[in-house]
Amino acid sequence: MTTPIGATGVRDFVNWNSRMKIAIITDQHFGVRKGSIHFHNYFLKFYNDIFFPTLAAEGITTIIDMGDTFDNRRNIDFWSLKWAKENYYDRLRDMGITVYTVVGNHTAYYKNNNSINTIDLLLREYDNIIPIVNSAEHTIGGTKFLFLSWMNKENEDSMIKKIKKSDAKVAVGHLELNGFAAYRGFMQDRGYDADILRKFDRVFSGHYHTRSDDGKIFYLGNPYEMYWNDVNDPRGFHLFDTETYELTSIDNPYKMFYNVYYEDTPHQLFNASEYSGKIVKVIVKKKSKPKDFEKFIDKLYSSGVEELKIVENFDYNNGWVDSEDFEVTEEENTVSILHRYIEESEVDLDKSKVKNIFGSLYSKACEFE
Repeated sequence: MTTPIGATGVRDFVNWNSRMKIAIITDQHFGVRKGSIHFHNYFLKFYNDIFFPTLAAEGITTIIDMGDTFDNRRNIDFWSLKWAKENYYDRLRDMGITVYTVVGNHTAYYKNNNSINTIDLLLREYDNIIPIVNSAEHTIGGTKFLFLSWMNKENEDSMIKKIKKSDAKVAVGHLELNGFAAYRGFMQDRGYDADILRKFDRVFSGHYHTRSDDGKIFYLGNPYEMYWNDVNDPRGFHLFDTETYELTSIDNPYKMFYNVYYEDTPHQLFNASEYSGKIVKVIVKKKSKPKDFEKFIDKLYSSGVEELKIVENFDYNNGWVDSEDFEVTEEENTVSILHRYIEESEVDLDKSKVKNIFGSLYSKACEFE
């Protein structure tokens, strides 16, 4: 039988029975934050309560993992590796799920090639895992996919040629494209030109942890919060219908980071228990009675918060982010780090103007190199 009209607007003569839903997940970063047990317990709630139940309920037999499954490209501690195998890979194997895994920049040992990578070295015992070291084409559910790993000096030319020659309908990968949000509030102005990918009906990518799209190219975001710049930014994974091209987000309801605004908030009415095990920043907007504020803070501490930071208008850094709270990733450049630092700070300033000033100063400084 023929399929209904899909995303391409034409009827393709394919086997209707080949239609399927697949799961797409990216940037899981196992081992992140130096293998923090607390964070991995938080991740596990997502996998136990959201991810694996959805796979079972939807009858998912194929997963596309778009890269950076592990966090540190140079090493991983044994505890984190054991955790990843027991809580993720073993369960997928036991469910009979095939996993196409793209090598990302965090899972490639070298910056200029993907020859030594985490997936090849650490996951060889899993017959259900198909690693994509550079590029490859696979047909899934009647739809041809082009898989693209992290592009670097060694594979750049061959991968661009592959993109130009491919007749695949959907491209998936771990791509650094300019013109998309690298994180919420900051548009990436470096990377590859996205136009080369517009020949495909859909493009899905990892690498940037926040969700964004232009109607053709979709950055799907990572499954959970890992740093302060993730606060209140939707997280989860996606289901993709290979026939209709319908993309469904499965959101992760669990959060780790919370901003709590204090404005003479009555401590008796404040429910602190919901912040147990969380990382909390109390932003003081009004504090008329210091003793009441102390009781408010004591109530938060008693609830069992994991970390607590207080930001007041008379704080020594005037609302700027403390260096110990600010995480820098290797894919960021100096300007993007400065912009993110400004965005994460709780200051009553026009952040756009501040970013422009910092950018101008940085450009002038570079002229003296």
